[in-house]
Amino acid sequence: MNKMLIAAAVVAVGAGGYWYSQQSAPLSTSDNAVLSYVPADTPLFSAQLTPFPIKSYINSLPEAYRQYPVDVLDELEQEDDPRAQFFVSLMKSYMASMKDGETFIKTFGFAADIRSYFYTLGAMPVLKIEVENADAVWALLDKAEAESGLMHINANLKGVDYRSYKLTSETEEEQINLVFAVHDGLLTTTFSTSFSDATLLETALGVTPVDHSITDANIIQDIITKHGFTNEGISYINHKEIVTALTSTDGNQLAGQLSKLFAMADEDPFEELRTPACSAELASIANNWPRTVAGYDELKVTDSASSFGFRTVIESENKLLIDAYQKLRGFIPAYVQDIDNSVFTMGVGIDVNQMVPSLTAIWDDMLTPEYQCAPLAEMQAQMSQQNPAMLGMATGMANGVKGIGVSLIDYKIADDLDDPKLESVDAVISLSAENPAMLFNMAKSFSPELASVQLPTNGDAIDLSSMLPLPPEMNISPKLAVKGNHLVLFAGDKGEAVANSLGQEALANNGLMLMSADYMKMFKPLLTFIELTGEQVPEELEMMKHYDMRVKFGLDIDQKGFQIDSHLDSRSTQ
Repeated sequence: MNKMLIAAAVVAVGAGGYWYSQQSAPLSTSDNAVLSYVPADTPLFSAQLTPFPIKSYINSLPEAYRQYPVDVLDELEQEDDPRAQFFVSLMKSYMASMKDGETFIKTFGFAADIRSYFYTLGAMPVLKIEVENADAVWALLDKAEAESGLMHINANLKGVDYRSYKLTSETEEEQINLVFAVHDGLLTTTFSTSFSDATLLETALGVTPVDHSITDANIIQDIITKHGFTNEGISYINHKEIVTALTSTDGNQLAGQLSKLFAMADEDPFEELRTPACSAELASIANNWPRTVAGYDELKVTDSASSFGFRTVIESENKLLIDAYQKLRGFIPAYVQDIDNSVFTMGVGIDVNQMVPSLTAIWDDMLTPEYQCAPLAEMQAQMSQQNPAMLGMATGMANGVKGIGVSLIDYKIADDLDDPKLESVDAVISLSAENPAMLFNMAKSFSPELASVQLPTNGDAIDLSSMLPLPPEMNISPKLAVKGNHLVLFAGDKGEAVANSLGQEALANNGLMLMSADYMKMFKPLLTFIELTGEQVPEELEMMKHYDMRVKFGLDIDQKGFQIDSHLDSRSTQ
C-alpha cells in the first residue's frame, strides 16, 4: 500500500508542479472561490492565484528539461500490481505530454492559462487545477485503466460525480481510495478513506465550505503584505499548526485525525509530546518560528523564454537569535552576483570576528530556559556538553576574514582534432579580509614553496606558474595580488579585469551565501572536448548540451527571518 500512496503523490505533484504566474495583479477572492474550502488551520498550502501561461512556460523550457531518463519508471514497471501499472501509465502520459505546450494542455484538458491549488484538510491532500476540457481528463484515466486493469467505481456526492480507484486490497480492514472529479471547471484529485469524517470528501470536492477558511483569516493577503511578494502565487508551511497537531488530541483538524489513526493502531508515537510541558514549550518555539512562506518577486513568461525570482522566508519572531545570525553576515563580492558574465560563481560571507560571540549568543538562547519536555531536555543536555567558544581557537588564524568568492568566468577548448586541449581559462578566487596581506604572510609559514614569496602591497600581481604544479597543456598562468581588502588569485585577461575591479570594493556585511551557474556555458565546451577526443558522450551529459538555463541561489537573513532567494532564467532551444 505504501508504494501505491507514494506513486499517487508523484502523479499529483507532477500534474500540479506548474503553478507560476506572469504579471502582478490584485488578489481576487471572487476568482479564487476554492479558498472558501481551505481551512485556516491547514498546515500546508500552495496555490497559483492568477492564471499562469502554462502552455508558453513549457514551450520556453530547454528541450533537455522536458525529457526524462528512459529508466525513470523501471522499478514501478516491474510491479505486477494493477495499481502500480495505473500510475506508470499516468506518468508515461505526463512525460510524453511534455513534448511541447500544446501537447501538454491537450493531454490534460487544460487551458493555455490556468490556476492551481494544493493544500491539506488536516492530513488529507487536495489538488485542484482548472480544466477546459473534462473529456481529456476522462480519456487519460480510461487509457490508464486499459493499460493497467485497475477499474474505477462511479459515485456521486451531493450532485458531484467522481471516480474512485481503490488503493487498498479488499482484505484490509480500512480502505483508501484515490478520487478524481471535475466540478465547476476544476479537476480535483484527493483521497477518501473509511476512517475519515464523511464531510471531509464533501469539502474536498467543493460541496461543503469550512466554517473558518483561509480567506476569513486573511492569511494570504497578510503574507503578501508582510513579505512584499507579488499576488500570483503563495505557499506556506504553518509550523504552529503542525506543533498543535503533535502536542494535542483535538487542537486542530490534523490533531483530531492523528488521534483517530493512533487509536485505531493502539499506539501513539507522539505520546511523550502530548504533555502540558511539551505542549507549552514546543508552542513557544513555534511562536518564535511560526511559518515557512514562499512567493514570487518577479516572473516573465513567453514561448521562447521564462524568467522568475522565487523567495522563501523562514519567519522568526526571536529578535535575539535574528540579531545574532545577522552579525554572522560577511562580504560577497559583486563578481559572484554576476550571473550574465560567468560560467559558475560561489561566495560565502562570514564575519569570522563575530562567529564566536554570535554562536555563543545562539547557544545560550537555546539552553535557556531549562526545558521540562523530555525530548527537548535531552537535546539541551547534549548541547550543554559542547562549547562554541572552542571555535575561537580554530578561527584565530582567520581573524578579520569577511568572505570567500570563486568564479569560473570562461573557459575554451581548442578545436584541434589532432590535439584537443584546454585553450584558456579565466577565473578568480578571492579572500576578503581587513588585512589580507597579513593573512598571506601567516599562511606562508604553512607552505614552504611560498616562504620566499614577497607579495607587493601596491596591487601588483606575482606569477605563480613556477610554484603551482599545473600541466603545461592546461595553458593556465595563475597570478596572485592584494587588491584593496582582497587577496586575489586569478587567471586570464577576464580574471585580471575582475581582480582589478575588486580592488575598488569596500568591505560590507552584505550576505551569507550566493551561487550561480550558466548550464550551457558550463557543459557545451566540455561536451565538445569529449567529442573531439572521439569518446562516446554519456547520455546524461548529452542532454545537457542544449540546456540553456541560468540559475542563481542565495541565502541571507534579515529581521523577518532567513531568506532563500532563487532566480531562474531559461530559453527554449527549439
